[in-house]
Amino acid sequence: MTWEVASFLIVGGVILAGFAWYERSRPPAQVVALVAALAALAIAGRIAFAAFPNVKPTTDIVVFAGYALGGAPGFAVGALTALVSNFWFGQGPWTPWQMVGWGLCGVLGALLALGTRNAGRFTLAAVCAFAGIFYGALLNFSLMATYGGDLSLRHFLVLEARAIPFDVAHVLGNVVLALIAGPAMVRMLTRFRERFEWQRRGAPPAPGGDGSLRGALRSGGVAAALLLVACLAFAPAPARAASEAQTVGRALIWLEGQQRPSGGFAADNGREPGAEMTSWAMLGLAAVGRNPLDVVKAGKSPVDFLRSHRSEIKDAGDVSRTILSLQAAGVDPRNFVGEDLVSRLLAERRNNGSYQGWPGTSAYAVLALRAAGANSSAQATVEWLRKVQAKDGGWGNDPQSPSTADITGSVLQVLTPGSAASVGALDYLRGEKRPNGGYAPGKNLSANAQATAWVAQGLLAAGKDPAGFGSGESSLDYLRQLQAPDGKFLQAPNTEVSPVWVTAQVMVPLAGAFLPIAAPPREPKPKPAPKPKGKTKTNGGSTAGTEIPATPPPSSVPNSAALKKFLERTAEGGGGSTAPPAAVPSGPGQGKGSPAPGAGSTGVPGGLGSFFGAPEADQEASEVQYGEQASEPVDGDSGGGTAGAILLGLLAGCVLFGLGLAARRGWMRWRYGL
Repeated sequence: MTWEVASFLIVGGVILAGFAWYERSRPPAQVVALVAALAALAIAGRIAFAAFPNVKPTTDIVVFAGYALGGAPGFAVGALTALVSNFWFGQGPWTPWQMVGWGLCGVLGALLALGTRNAGRFTLAAVCAFAGIFYGALLNFSLMATYGGDLSLRHFLVLEARAIPFDVAHVLGNVVLALIAGPAMVRMLTRFRERFEWQRRGAPPAPGGDGSLRGALRSGGVAAALLLVACLAFAPAPARAASEAQTVGRALIWLEGQQRPSGGFAADNGREPGAEMTSWAMLGLAAVGRNPLDVVKAGKSPVDFLRSHRSEIKDAGDVSRTILSLQAAGVDPRNFVGEDLVSRLLAERRNNGSYQGWPGTSAYAVLALRAAGANSSAQATVEWLRKVQAKDGGWGNDPQSPSTADITGSVLQVLTPGSAASVGALDYLRGEKRPNGGYAPGKNLSANAQATAWVAQGLLAAGKDPAGFGSGESSLDYLRQLQAPDGKFLQAPNTEVSPVWVTAQVMVPLAGAFLPIAAPPREPKPKPAPKPKGKTKTNGGSTAGTEIPATPPPSSVPNSAALKKFLERTAEGGGGSTAPPAAVPSGPGQGKGSPAPGAGSTGVPGGLGSFFGAPEADQEASEVQYGEQASEPVDGDSGGGTAGAILLGLLAGCVLFGLGLAARRGWMRWRYGL
């Protein structure tokens, strides 16, 4: 084998490894759409600047893509740009080298993000300049590998010397474009990334069946095609989907049955209801499409109970959970019993960006702010979480504590899928998974339902399937095995602790949901029967103006319509809930068998307890009006949105191509008279 052949094999191996890396990361639909749009923009930029030798915005765009989205998407943008654009410029043995060169420029951008997430204008320009030098050197070496000749440093330096004018033009073009457009483009991509990392309201598909197929198709590529064939050949999906729906449906019926006449929920039968457990129950109900405002007993809803327990909101954890549960009901946290909970939460933030100095509380404060539309106010906390990430990729109860799976799963919901911090967290969680599929809240503790539920929510937010993540058994199957005959979930095998708390938290990932959750649509109110006019005959004669009684108000019996919709949606492959909530790990994690805090307590340090205030007559109208807005269906992963983004990117590419072609023809006519 000659060294030329060996070099081409190495290049081919790098290309395959890069695309395998991208496919294995299972990018969410937003990343797939953005990769396609950025590749189209880079292609259009290369074509538009064809009249200017080696002055191209392509390298800068690829570097910015890697910086904002991560190494795998950055490599995909660069490699696709080289491959597709050469359909205009001509395919040849140089194409794979260009694919590798620009793909590695995307990886270079991701390496810059590891060093700093706030790169300035000159830093971006310097990195783009280095990318131009590296790309030129690699392409110069490709001439030796392609056309043979003396394999020596002298030969390579001769090629480098001949290419100096072209490399200088490339570097200067990169620097100028980075200085002019770099910060703006990075901010744009970062804003998009931060939006899709928490606004993905549609839950990822449940494992198995049509839901898994649909999720794989969103990831794109060969993996989707192979999975399609496998699912068509082996499809016990309907039976499995029905079984999963029954699991969540039984839990829903049991949880609604635990509501007290005050409208609230208690951790178990021996305790008084409290705002903390009521908030957890609200999140579990909303995860399966049941709006908490529709769950009423003795005329009281969970929101009514929270209003009357406003005094229990004491720390940042309490405020965060309260905001999340209100959003799950469609109630405005900025105007709750006359108080702006969002402003109160921001006032609790420390100077370093953290909340109480605990990663768990800080992560859920970020999610609460995002749920309330204050995403920009959460950036400082996100940066603090990145800074305190442990070397093993996880987070502990505090920055000095050993990493735990439950806290890491909580923080994972905050991170951008595919980012360096997210990849590190996923690597840590792979190592923490137990053979039975469960996760433990500590190294020397046994796996339990709550830690596993928190991790599963984090995996879903990162675009991963908890059923197939890592080695060992399915984490979702582990949770299902903990369901008791009456529908509640045990904390661990043969261990029942705070069943309302545990059941509400387990329902979230089993419904395919994660935080934050949008309010499910309200159940339609029954219309009163029409009043007959005049006299109505009865067995005893005639009665003037007899009225037929109106339909009675909803009772505390679990709503069969909501449950039926959830069962039908899951059995048909909907695979998940209408929106994502989650359980909030309370600062330092709970060990196996640790009891839930009682009503009015904040639990362990950093716990997310919540309390609400006295009801006011006019409050319901304004809050429910807000809730109706929030309950509009939002499908961040819809095929229409993805296709639209790709089509817009291609349309922009066509327009720029036309402009570039016109410029090139003008140049040729002016320079050569052609």
